[in-house]
Order: sequence, then structure tokens, then C-alpha cells
Amino acid sequence: MRDMYTITLIAQKGGTGKTTLAINLSVAAELAGWRTAILDLDPQASATGWSDHREPDHPAVAAVPAARLGDALEAACSHGADLAVIDTAPHSQASALAAVRAADLALVPLRPGVLDLRALGTTADICALAKARTAVALNATPARGPLADQAAEAIEEAGLAVAPCRIGARVAFQHSITRGLGVLEHEPDGKAAAEVRALWGWARARLES
Repeated sequence: MRDMYTITLIAQKGGTGKTTLAINLSVAAELAGWRTAILDLDPQASATGWSDHREPDHPAVAAVPAARLGDALEAACSHGADLAVIDTAPHSQASALAAVRAADLALVPLRPGVLDLRALGTTADICALAKARTAVALNATPARGPLADQAAEAIEEAGLAVAPCRIGARVAFQHSITRGLGVLEHEPDGKAAAEVRALWGWARARLES
């Protein structure tokens, strides 16, 4: 492993689940033995609020102004982090571009619906401008029906990669966030945990390839 990898969660539309995935991927990485830092660029500071209700002091979470992202990444690396996960704000193209440029992997959470697909273009443009390795992570997918498959086809037709691991719409995510946990800690044998574990395994392989 090199000094530090970086994953950026980006979506210019709100409500896609960026913070939930940032938190859960970070917990998965920690449980896999990676020292991880979450850099919270969102002014709503949802990831920071999650950490305030959390007893373990890892992963480390820091609210970071976009202008100080470079300094925060250097600090995380100097403190021995193996992975930095950047949680970006919606509707903020300049800070999102800086975060994606810093990423080894840009993940775009997307709920399989018409409004999210229509909003994908702006996010895709930012990732293309940054020349980032990018993949869409289908999130909050319904348990039944063709909607997720249709969304994946539309995304691939638009020229974007789709992560093979889908995250379902599961109440375990809400319950775990409330407790200051990830789903791997809250319900380690549950379906949500299995999905996060699979997504982390895929992301890790992409980082190390």
C-alpha cells in the first residue's frame, strides 16, 4: 500500500446518500485494518454530527472548509491514515471539482429514479473535467422491480461505469447512523452490511489496481 488513498463521494444533487456511503465505507475500511479519515466538506456537517454520537474515536472525522482540503489531506497522511474519504456538498461545483481532483476514486451515489438520472450530467461533467476514475454506486435500490437495472443501463449508455455492488433501501442504515455506528457494527450479519462489505471490497480492489 502506498502512503494514502482517497475516495471522494460526489453528487451535485442532494439526497443521494453521499454521507451514508462515506460513513459506511470508512467503517468498513477501518474494520479491514485501514486507518481512515473522513473529511466533511458539506456545510451541513452530517458526518461530523454522526461522529459526535460515536464512542470509538475512529474513523477520524473532520469538518473541513473546501479551501483547506489540501492541508487536511496532508494532515491525514502525516498522521498515518491509509485512506481519506471526502464527503462533498451538493450544488457546489468548485469545491466538488477540487475534491474529485484529489481522488483516486470518485464514487457517485445515485438513487434509481428519473430526477437523479437527469441530474447526473453535471456531476459527470465535473468528474470528466477532473479526469478522475469514476463509478456510479446505485444506492437505495428497491428490492423488486426493474428500476435499478434500467438505471444501470441508462448510466452505462451515458458513458459512465457502474459499480457492480448495489446498496438497497434498508432501515439498518438509518438506525446505525442514529447510534453513531456503521451497519457493519450495528448489524454485521445483515443484508445492508453484506452490501457495504461488497462495495468496499470492490472499491479497495480499484484503489490497489
